[in-house]
Amino acid sequence: MNFVIDAELCVACLACVRVCPTDAIAVAGDEPLLLQVVDDSCIRCGQCVPACPHGAVKVNGEIGRALAIVSQGDGVLILSPESVAHFYPATPELLINACYAAGFRAVTRGVIGDELVAAEYLKLWEEEPWGTLIRSTDPVVVETVRSQYPELVPYLAPVTVPAVAEARYLRAQHGPELQIAVAGICPPVSSPDLDAAITFGDLEQLFQIRGVSVLSQPTLFQRVPEERRRHLSAAGGLPLALLEEARQSSRRFRKIRGLDALKAVARAVSVDRLDLGFVDILSNEGPLDHPLSGPPAELYWRRELLRTVEPPRSGTSVLDRTVVASVGATFEIKHRRVQADPEVVEGILEAIGKGPNGRPWDCRACGFETCRRFAEAAALGRASMRQCSPYQERRAEDAQRAAAVDTMTGLSTYRVLRDRLAFEVERSKRSNEGFAVLFLDLDRFKEVNDQYGHEAGNDILRAVADEIRNAVRASDVASRYGGDEFVVILTRTDLVGGARVAEALRAGIEGVGRRLGYLPGLVTVSIGLAEFDPAEPSEGDLLVAADRALYRAKAAGRNAVA
Repeated sequence: MNFVIDAELCVACLACVRVCPTDAIAVAGDEPLLLQVVDDSCIRCGQCVPACPHGAVKVNGEIGRALAIVSQGDGVLILSPESVAHFYPATPELLINACYAAGFRAVTRGVIGDELVAAEYLKLWEEEPWGTLIRSTDPVVVETVRSQYPELVPYLAPVTVPAVAEARYLRAQHGPELQIAVAGICPPVSSPDLDAAITFGDLEQLFQIRGVSVLSQPTLFQRVPEERRRHLSAAGGLPLALLEEARQSSRRFRKIRGLDALKAVARAVSVDRLDLGFVDILSNEGPLDHPLSGPPAELYWRRELLRTVEPPRSGTSVLDRTVVASVGATFEIKHRRVQADPEVVEGILEAIGKGPNGRPWDCRACGFETCRRFAEAAALGRASMRQCSPYQERRAEDAQRAAAVDTMTGLSTYRVLRDRLAFEVERSKRSNEGFAVLFLDLDRFKEVNDQYGHEAGNDILRAVADEIRNAVRASDVASRYGGDEFVVILTRTDLVGGARVAEALRAGIEGVGRRLGYLPGLVTVSIGLAEFDPAEPSEGDLLVAADRALYRAKAAGRNAVA
């Protein structure tokens, strides 16, 4: 079973990355990001499918192999009981008849596999002592143990999943050449005992390819149905006797749901050396609670629907005692993934920064428990800095600061100038207090650049900016208008006060040239002065008025205030 991210539907919101428990989604590129599921790391838990708000995560099984089986017409389909919920309103009779029409010779309902596994678990339960035994019928749990908690591998019950057990039983009954496919919510993959593993969605597609309409099938079974009754087992392969006894002896039986609990189990077994008894652990509450089974809000409806089609229990075993089939399993430890470069990890942690308390943020907004875990995943290309809220917040602040501050001079930008000018106009109208605007332009600055070079010109601009910054108040606004032009807003200042500040700036900037070692008169400035009077507000732009005054200062011989 493959999980694939559709590039056309994916908007790189990273929701799938946040919920993936094994960092199995690789994040490549910068903008736009490219997301891809890494098969070697994927445990097929299905969390990414409902997490994606755009339906970009697609799940498909081995439909090509299934088509090859039905084309031969002699294969068997193991159809999980949960199919009644997926194909509703089709009844089990309609669905199984559709499978016959599509080309399957026989259709079983997965009960035989549950019965075989339940019988084996009952034997293990009655054996003493075994200390700790972990249920192994959930492929997601098994894959997680193999890849992340290898210390728990020896404690996995040596029992295969029900679908594989049933496939072995059917081959022992009908011959080793029998072709077997399994259809389920999340069927087991990479099993040599199964010729094809498909999802219910794949089965729907197979019906379409073969021209079969489920709802058009006969309402009664066209062939004698395979055994559907249970004797020993509950859904999933545990024996009822074990579940009933566990109610009275909980020290030998622990019911755990969710992969997060494996960390505590691993510590209890490998560090604390505790005997936990039989650990009944599943990644979800059951197949109907699986992320791929449908909306969570419909869980109880699915359970009730499945209960209504469940036949009465058999009083005797439904297994053929003359058929001998193995239900054993061995589990290999998966190689752990490549460790991240420590230097790269530290670089990412430095980019994230520390929280206000001087400690790592560890806010978990990225989907990882700690910043270090996130940094390790990001260093391996399994996460993106776009997931990190503190980093993105600081980037936004830096961008806002960059938009507000001229990088060369440290003064405000033109954007801030226009916003603040509009604010001061409205404030002045309310408070009835005027303000002044100074428009500064360095005289013959192009000649300075041509004669001494642009780097020397940049030094002059920075020195002039420092002079302006030191000459105005904190409530005033000093900004770089562009090139060698500057604008100063003097709040609560009339023309007389503005002229006084302008003259001080003119003299100060003239002194800048001397301090930098240039010839007298080479670095000078012309300043235009305009006032906003709330009693007589002007019709035009205040900057235009100050610019006209600046031209008058230029016409007066430069190095002047007008």
